[in-house]
Amino acid sequence: MAKLALKNLDTQDKRVFVRVDFNVPMEEKDGVMVINDITRIKATLPTIEFLVDQGAKIILASHLGRPKGKREPSMSLKPVAEKLSELIGKPVAFVEDCIGEEVEQAVAGLKSGDILLLENVRFHPEEEANDPAFSEKLAALADVYVNDAFGSAHRAHASTAGAAAVIAARGGKCAAGMLMEKELKFLGDETEEPAHPFVVILGGAKVSDKINVIDRLLEKADTILIGGAMAYTFRLAQGHEVGKSLVEADKTDLATAALKKAEERGVKFLLPKDDVIATPVKTEKLDKKGKPIIEWTNPRANSSLDCPDDAAGLDIGPETVKLYSDEILSAKTILWNGPMGLFEDPRFAEGTFAVARSVAEATQEKQATSIIGGGDSVKAINRSGLSEKVTFISTGGGASLEFLEGKELPGVAAFSDA
Repeated sequence: MAKLALKNLDTQDKRVFVRVDFNVPMEEKDGVMVINDITRIKATLPTIEFLVDQGAKIILASHLGRPKGKREPSMSLKPVAEKLSELIGKPVAFVEDCIGEEVEQAVAGLKSGDILLLENVRFHPEEEANDPAFSEKLAALADVYVNDAFGSAHRAHASTAGAAAVIAARGGKCAAGMLMEKELKFLGDETEEPAHPFVVILGGAKVSDKINVIDRLLEKADTILIGGAMAYTFRLAQGHEVGKSLVEADKTDLATAALKKAEERGVKFLLPKDDVIATPVKTEKLDKKGKPIIEWTNPRANSSLDCPDDAAGLDIGPETVKLYSDEILSAKTILWNGPMGLFEDPRFAEGTFAVARSVAEATQEKQATSIIGGGDSVKAINRSGLSEKVTFISTGGGASLEFLEGKELPGVAAFSDA
């Protein structure tokens, strides 16, 4: 059933609660928190600018990081208010909480076209608990609810579901923002009834993370291309040696079932024919999460489907790049979720970047519709410098996967019907 879109809503002089995704990467420089990437802020501008033009009283809410229900100064949204003001060319007021008397006064003082950003909703434990009383307090600030935060739509939190339910219960409208509307169009409509050939590219580490997506897309895709560490679980299921490659040895049954379903449905299901491997060496260094850092030595191409005992597969090889590129260039619809290897290391990035180039070429030269399905594939397309050459880049990671699986997302279920 079609959901209500912002453009079909009257917001003149109304208080509009807009759940945005300002969960931006930040770091401390000279004692000040600095935003590293403004992509998510820029993505909300069409919705905010539309509401300003409509004369709405705009109340923006978001989370930032994982403060676990406590006030963490390093996770304050204040720097975001300053950056948004700079990007939108008008003042953005900021209030140091998201509920309470100070917030109510700030909202009461809003005039048509004014923008107010609330402090991080996750400073309150009630947000992630979807606490009814907390939801009521958020909902009391507004007449209308708009969600433009697709990346959080799979969470049933107070600001994504609870407040919307309260506003709807009293007869208020709940609508999809412009970014949300695009997400639903491309990840929903365009993959539900794709133009054929429909080529799906799936990478990343775990088959278990993607198996439900694979299962659902096997009913629609013409071709599925597998890359990343998950390819080694498929290889193991086929009886090949995987060496020290990242693998889910207990999930080979899922891989076998996917291969069988692909064969039954006549879907071309391609696995890497060759790869780039390297030998891992443990170091005494630890990463930010306290895990040992592994250094990779002797990177080399491997044309065998078996991986040597002392090595791990870290990228698709040149033969596979050619095979996958040819398939991508034949497509009318392309969905890509997950890198082909450890693309953060330049030695193992060529497979992922070659896929990015082929996706961009199919889009620009062959008029294919290309959808980048969130997560690490977004980082990869950005690093390749080709993000402007594809049709749509999703802002959701886990939300994209759950939506592609066919799950109803709480943040989407909250919208009024069109």
